[in-house]
Amino acid sequence: MTLLITGAAGFIGSSFLRVALKHNLHNKIVIVDSLTYAGRLENFEDLVDSKNVFFEKCDIRQFDQLQQIFHKYQPTAIVHLAAESHVDNSISGPRVFIETNVLGTFNMLECSRQIFTTLNDIEKSKFKFVHISTDEVFGQLGETGRFSETTPYDPSSPYSSSKAGSDHLVRAWHHTYKVPTIVTNCSNNYGPRQFPEKLIPRMILNALREEKLPVYGQGMNVRDWIYVDDHAEGVWLALTCGRAGDTYCFGGNSERKNIDVVKAICKILDRKKPRSNGRSYDDLIEFVEDRIGHDFRYAIDDTYAQKVLGYNRRFKTFEEGLEHTIDWYLEYNTKGKG
Repeated sequence: MTLLITGAAGFIGSSFLRVALKHNLHNKIVIVDSLTYAGRLENFEDLVDSKNVFFEKCDIRQFDQLQQIFHKYQPTAIVHLAAESHVDNSISGPRVFIETNVLGTFNMLECSRQIFTTLNDIEKSKFKFVHISTDEVFGQLGETGRFSETTPYDPSSPYSSSKAGSDHLVRAWHHTYKVPTIVTNCSNNYGPRQFPEKLIPRMILNALREEKLPVYGQGMNVRDWIYVDDHAEGVWLALTCGRAGDTYCFGGNSERKNIDVVKAICKILDRKKPRSNGRSYDDLIEFVEDRIGHDFRYAIDDTYAQKVLGYNRRFKTFEEGLEHTIDWYLEYNTKGKG
């Protein structure tokens, strides 16, 4: 059995790779990544060997190259994480989001379909294509309610629209061509190895450099936070226990206002690495002009995944996971990599 993972040089992808290796179900694991600015070789290079884990540098927008990789390894399971994911970047430069998230996913589906049609019935019953999406495809929530597997799509940014488009393609390939696909939607991830354009690592690293901590608007936007390894374990359950054609949502049950997240980071850093001037890190907080079209609130109800897949989170509170995350960044920064 061969597992192919796209985007394993990235934050969530490298976490899922470690989960897959821990479970040791597949004879081979193939990593496909183009090593863009947010994909780091150091996130997985120590895990590549000559027998079981292989790396192929490939842009999923390049169909011919991707097709060659599929024919070379003949994967029986695909976990598709490769994507452009930063909302700010999608606002300033949307084209690459459409090309990577929509066209790239189309290429992945077509390569998978080609392999799938060559399999016998037993092999087909074991084949899976798991597509990793986001809660942002559902739009925004008001003060109450949570997203679930049955929430209608209502994307509002170029990023979320491109992910919504890719989700629809994945479901169409299952309905039309009978490729056994699964879609997962997750809330905001946090944890080790996250690229510092995202809120939590940016705040941690800025604070350690004694730089301003920029917060959009007044920091009132609400997000649900899930520790990355908890999400990765959920994806593993979707791959190994999920039903073809189904959708599974994974959340952290940890809604926080952005300003409260930043203050929580400051509070932990005050205790773990006090500033030389004796002042709190929250003195560095600076409110900046809000993002265009900034969605107010996201939150996920993952009751279905808990019931059907047996999904369970390791970190029961956001603060516990955040402290673990900050410990990793403090060690990383000490090694001169921050």
